Amino acid sequence: MMAQEMRGEFLSHSADETREYARRFASGLGPGQTVCLTGTLGAGKTEFMRGIAEVFGCEEQLSSPTFSLMNIYEGSMRGRPVELHHFDLYRIESEKELDAAGFDDYLSGPFLSVVEWGERFSSLDRRYTRRVELLITGDEQRKIVIS
Repeated sequence: MMAQEMRGEFLSHSADETREYARRFASGLGPGQTVCLTGTLGAGKTEFMRGIAEVFGCEEQLSSPTFSLMNIYEGSMRGRPVELHHFDLYRIESEKELDAAGFDDYLSGPFLSVVEWGERFSSLDRRYTRRVELLITGDEQRKIVIS
């Protein structure tokens, strides 16, 4: 049985709090889901991703995929193995590049995927089962919108 899905707007006052919101959010996720993680540079996407990775026990493997298109982490949830795919589309310029990388195939498997900067390609909208937007509202404060 899946944990309750977390939805709504939340205010975070620190990186620790952002990771806590991410952990609560991730406890309702499972294989086959694809999360679109959006926000400007410095909004806290990496901290949010770190919180997700903690839930699946793969935070030690976490690194920003900004220079590689994707990282794959091996973790587990409720005693079962989970493969967490972490994509960063910041440096992808076109739909053609996505197609050439076989991106769509990666989103079709039985694993959990988190896509940073996924909003840049509207053709992907249909693939997302959840959306998380991080907005800078102060020096340390962030608004987290989960839908």
